[in-house]
Amino acid sequence: MLTPTKTMLHMARDGGYAVGAFNVYNLEGVLAVVAAAEDEFGPAILQLHPEALRHGGKPLVEMCLAAARNSFIPMSVHLDHSASDEDIRLALDAGLVSIMADGSSMAYDDNVAFTGGVTALVHSKDGTVEAELGRLAGTEDDLTVPENLAKLTDPDQAADFVDRTGIDALAVCIGNVHGTYSGEPVLDFPRLQAIEARIDIPLVLHGASGLSQEMIGRSIAFGVRKFNVNTEVRQAYMSSLTARLGESPQPDLSSVMGSAVDAMKSVVASKIRLFGTSGKG
Repeated sequence: MLTPTKTMLHMARDGGYAVGAFNVYNLEGVLAVVAAAEDEFGPAILQLHPEALRHGGKPLVEMCLAAARNSFIPMSVHLDHSASDEDIRLALDAGLVSIMADGSSMAYDDNVAFTGGVTALVHSKDGTVEAELGRLAGTEDDLTVPENLAKLTDPDQAADFVDRTGIDALAVCIGNVHGTYSGEPVLDFPRLQAIEARIDIPLVLHGASGLSQEMIGRSIAFGVRKFNVNTEVRQAYMSSLTARLGESPQPDLSSVMGSAVDAMKSVVASKIRLFGTSGKG
């Protein structure tokens, strides 16, 4: 059932768990997330990166919305990392009303102005807005941020940011990164705890691929209600395709796609269990 993202995050807060937001690029990705969510009886979010939105356009959005509506599990559809007014308008015109307004590369006051404007627009459509304060290192699709440009979230600034923008969820930077971690992840949990103490909206952690069960549990304990997962799901898809294409020069396409769905579904199901979402549908 198509459910507002804000509602899902508040359900997670009340239930003491977090919801996984899984980036999808095509039908196979959508099928994998929905099948895993239904098997685990756990809510999930179908998430679109702007690069996927530009490639798939309105048909991709409509497919995700239809899949969410037709599922017996609460699901939402969310636009990730949106720094472009054009991308946001495209998503809204296609019927998507859950948006991440990403002004993290801007100066603070510019981020406030940009995010506040997006929030007013999306709230006029009864939608949900996530924003980011600080800046993550790493690479996700066409977005790369070097480590020297990364910036951790300041707890006091976070309180001011939430108050001035009216957002519904805040993505924090506490040492998490996009893509693959170069070493053992190190998260600043005292910083996360201080942020939670200063604001009263759900927190979001990007770069959840590769985080341990202990780190996930501590993050949930300190207010994280949404984890973004892209890298591991994408890797499962590509690894499956590579393996199947290596088996035969002319494999059956339906079989190849089915194997890719199964590979991604396995990763998504494991994350739903890790985030404490199983059985919460």
